[in-house]
Amino acid sequence: MRVLRPVWALGAALLLASCGYVGDPEPPALHIPVAVGDLAAAQRGDKILIQFTAPALTTDGLAVDRFEAVDLRIGAEGVQPFDRGRWEAASQQIEAPPPPGPEFVRVTTDAGPWAGREVILGVRLAGRKGRWSEFSNLFALRVVQPVKAPTDVAAEAVAAGVRVRWNSQDARPGVRYRIFRRPEKQEGYDLLGETKESEFVDTGTAYDASYGYRVQAVVAAGSRWAESDLTPEISITPRDVFPPAPPAGLRAIAGLDSVELAWERGDEPDLDSYRIYRAAEGEVETEIADGVSGTSFSDKDVRPGKRYRYWITAVDRLGNESARSAMVEQTAP
Repeated sequence: MRVLRPVWALGAALLLASCGYVGDPEPPALHIPVAVGDLAAAQRGDKILIQFTAPALTTDGLAVDRFEAVDLRIGAEGVQPFDRGRWEAASQQIEAPPPPGPEFVRVTTDAGPWAGREVILGVRLAGRKGRWSEFSNLFALRVVQPVKAPTDVAAEAVAAGVRVRWNSQDARPGVRYRIFRRPEKQEGYDLLGETKESEFVDTGTAYDASYGYRVQAVVAAGSRWAESDLTPEISITPRDVFPPAPPAGLRAIAGLDSVELAWERGDEPDLDSYRIYRAAEGEVETEIADGVSGTSFSDKDVRPGKRYRYWITAVDRLGNESARSAMVEQTAP
């Protein structure tokens, strides 16, 4: 005998077969940003520069599409020893607009009210539903009286490269200076070095190329450095107007119907040739040879028994001539 099933039972069976099992509903996403992990700050002049990266993900692992607010705080209470509750209660909020999305954020605030104290900075962000993230890493900064920038920065070409000079305006002990260079067609600056002196020689330059220089004073502030503002850029295009060093080791030997000269070769990379000068007894000094590429010369235009004096100079590829070598004398055979 055939058993007839109810129509509703057949319909339920078909629905289950076509759609599969429906699980429990998931809770709605909270859209809480993950905490910032790279908060950092530095004092420059009379400002505190603050930077951090707004996160790209929420605590649910979802992409952040916008931020509703930023809570950036600075405070000196409860710092030594650190008491988070006191710091949070007494800290002041620094005005900062919410970033449009995940990006690198820079904020500045006045350093003056905090001079002479150590401060703690922290930041948190609210996501699209207004829920706050945890506070970021907390960053400690010793704030000092603003460091004064150097003045009267000047640059000049020297044989070794470019010398940058400046006048110090900050009399505190331990002041140091950072030198930054921007080669032609480069947007940013490279840190060349640091010195306690009031000048710096950049030996990494090339002739006929343009360079821009800026200088910054720094002083120790706890375990970090407080910086001055950067000086305005000073530009220079060094030219090669510097002759080689005078040749060394010149000697004269009486040869066969000649006077033989020899000397040491210079080590300048642009050294090109040598010039020979001679003065005989009772005669005016004269140039007797030019463009000598080697380190020896045979003077055959001599008269037996006559005494001659010799000097030589070095010439570079641009025609810059050195000072004269030491003089030597010899009597022709």
